[in-house]
Amino acid sequence: MSRKVFYISDGTAITAEVFGHAVLSQFPVEFEALTIPFVETAQKAEAVKAQINDCFITTGERPLVFHSIVKAEIRDIIYSSECIDYDFLNTFVAPLEDQLGVKAVPVTHRTHGKANHSYEARIDAINYAMENDDGQTLKHIDKADIVLLGVSRCGKTPSSLYLSMQFGIKAANYPFIEDDMDNLKLPEVLKRNKHKLFGLTIDPVRLHEIRQSRMENSRYSSLRQCRIEVKEVEMMYKRERIPFVNTTNHSVEEIATKILDVTGLERHMF
Repeated sequence: MSRKVFYISDGTAITAEVFGHAVLSQFPVEFEALTIPFVETAQKAEAVKAQINDCFITTGERPLVFHSIVKAEIRDIIYSSECIDYDFLNTFVAPLEDQLGVKAVPVTHRTHGKANHSYEARIDAINYAMENDDGQTLKHIDKADIVLLGVSRCGKTPSSLYLSMQFGIKAANYPFIEDDMDNLKLPEVLKRNKHKLFGLTIDPVRLHEIRQSRMENSRYSSLRQCRIEVKEVEMMYKRERIPFVNTTNHSVEEIATKILDVTGLERHMF
């Protein structure tokens, strides 16, 4: 039977989810999680308390509660429930106040709110990534922070969107297709931006599996075609001295982080 977990916040609950998931992933236990954002009033907090208590009565186990609640009166209501409480924000606030010699000034929604000065930059980056996905246009490549290259279905689009959404990086991506393989080379606009290029590659067998789910038993998805495309693209990366990473066994978070590590692009947190 899985253990019940609540992620609770008077904001988006993203912080509680990220911290809580990171901690719980260390344990070989099944967890059933419920995320409850925007618990901003005593009435909402009492309703959440009732859910927690009902869970305890039903399962006989006190549910785990990870929260990042700014308002003290809301926290106190959650504290009074039948939960095992993990308060991320206040675990670190008091020690930091001592170290910094400054009292914290808690404000709800500050972490992920629109008041964050980088908000508009992130929206611009997301719009840029969508407009410059899969080589739709090369008109604005000069404005890119990075241009991801690779064969179809190797992870270019999700990596571009993650870089833009998570770090505010303007990421374009460009595909190499079957017709390119006989004379594979970089278009002139990409050569001009060669310092921005980063390649993705993938194991041909895994690429075959992915393409099969999209276009089963086609030339596009055949293992032979996948092997040809991956080999040609990797040879071009080496010939042009373009850094690249194999995406086969990595999540989009790991791919994006590897790209930032290799390129030195600045991470913007929101």
